[in-house]
Amino acid sequence: MSGVLINLIIQIVAGAIGGNVAGGASKDLSLGTAGNTVAGAIGGGVGGQILSAVIPALAQAGSSVDIGALVGQFAGGGIAGAILTAIVGLIKNRMAA
Repeated sequence: MSGVLINLIIQIVAGAIGGNVAGGASKDLSLGTAGNTVAGAIGGGVGGQILSAVIPALAQAGSSVDIGALVGQFAGGGIAGAILTAIVGLIKNRMAA
């Protein structure tokens, strides 16, 4: 498997987890389990790719056994997933009001 694909999988999974954590932490921003997962996965994938472009050391995580880079990919994807879930939840609540 190519390093880019492994990085993307790590980021998507971490984003989905981050989205569910963000939705669970604030019921006002929650999109439901499925919505949190989808928004988090999208945020994790996109945000993680942007983070890999900005920090080149993270881009090599999938092609080597560097635990620090893998943790960086996971953290970046999770944080980006949580942020996108919170933004979408905020927009959804503002539109409903």
